Amino acid sequence: MLGLFGTLDVAARSLSVQQEEMALAGQNVSNANNTAYADEQLEVSEATPVDTPFGEEGTGAQITGITDTRDALLDSQIQAEASTSGSLSAQQTNLQNAEAYLDEQVTSSSSSTADDSPNGLAADLSNLFDSFQSLSNDPGDLSLRQTAVQSAQQVATQFNQVSTQLSTVQADLNTSVQNDVASSNQDLSSIASLNKEIVAAQAGGGSADQLVDQREETLENLAGLANFSTTTQANGAVDVSLGGVTMVSGGSVTDQLQTYTDSSGNQQVQAQNAGTPLTLTGGSIEGEITARDGALARLQSGLNTLASQLITQVNTVYSAGYDLNGNTGQDLFTGSAASDIGVNSNVANDPTQFQAAGAASSAGDNTVVLALAQLGGQKIAGLSKQTFSASYAQTVSDLGDAISSVNDQLSNSQAVTQMLATQRASTSGVSTDTEMTNLIQYQKAYEASAELVSTLNQMMQTVVSMKSS
Repeated sequence: MLGLFGTLDVAARSLSVQQEEMALAGQNVSNANNTAYADEQLEVSEATPVDTPFGEEGTGAQITGITDTRDALLDSQIQAEASTSGSLSAQQTNLQNAEAYLDEQVTSSSSSTADDSPNGLAADLSNLFDSFQSLSNDPGDLSLRQTAVQSAQQVATQFNQVSTQLSTVQADLNTSVQNDVASSNQDLSSIASLNKEIVAAQAGGGSADQLVDQREETLENLAGLANFSTTTQANGAVDVSLGGVTMVSGGSVTDQLQTYTDSSGNQQVQAQNAGTPLTLTGGSIEGEITARDGALARLQSGLNTLASQLITQVNTVYSAGYDLNGNTGQDLFTGSAASDIGVNSNVANDPTQFQAAGAASSAGDNTVVLALAQLGGQKIAGLSKQTFSASYAQTVSDLGDAISSVNDQLSNSQAVTQMLATQRASTSGVSTDTEMTNLIQYQKAYEASAELVSTLNQMMQTVVSMKSS
């Protein structure tokens, strides 16, 4: 039989268990709003019984460990969705920046014309051909000539500004790729360090739950930067692979991400040690590259083609004309693309040199300027047989389609992320209602154990009194 001292030991064990239960409940409650935290539970089992003449007699309870309620499948799903959202968010932000620089009402591809802003390129192109049309009604009017020249300058300036601003977006994306690669490498190092600590803690028989929480938070942060795959080892370590290359093996970082400059001057990503370019399938790094090399590159190409064709088509007609002084052979536009298009300085400084006539010494001849005005409605072979306005509208609407697609996908991804987060909160999160109920239970059990100790103490005092009497 246990006797008084054995029973006192049972009571002491009970006090210890209930005290630890309350401490763990406090830990859970304090992390109730910590999304990276998984609810922890005390593992309690029956202590080893002793044999008595009447059979086995229990010796109370004992603590065997602390476990969390983390769901590995949910965690992996949240990581995957974080990669999807990371990519789409990066695309959305940067494509919207490009949209803002266009200063146009971006529409879908179903629209045949751009809903032009008064400050946008669509309005400037329209004003240019309108000014040619007005000049054709009175080709000798100097004020109309000045208006035509100013309209050409405004178009050139708008092309230059948009090109510069889109180049800024491109440069920012390259910088973002470099910064996110650096952040990814920091996360990889943190994961390897946490792997070491987790393995050591578990090997020593201790709990690694808090370290596991930290690692999961780091993995989810990494997932937002770059999609990866993981393999969990028997000792609790997690191996991480990016683009098919192992980056973390146990407690060691075996490779890292590295940027390099491609032939276009853009930042691409490779494995530093392996030296192989990586094809990422998610995360902000992939989103930045996709936005830069996809919709943004197409937008820049479309604007350059439009500017190039405007320069070529206008100059072809204009160079055959004559100015008020009988001179001919000049071009109206200089440059070759959106970045360097400009207006001939001779014409800009002296509108009498605008070559509006089809023949020398014929001030009232509007042949050339009328042909320039008619260019605005012509379908240009170099623009896929579209007019200048329609070609620009198509370029703008292509960007609109890309933004619309990204917005829809991101909305869906965010909904899935929220659903998964809610599901994880219900299975692994802390329920304050449950913890409050548990605390009452632990308190009553602690009071009962304390009462048992008090009773046993009185019994022992009685025994001592009997011995001394």
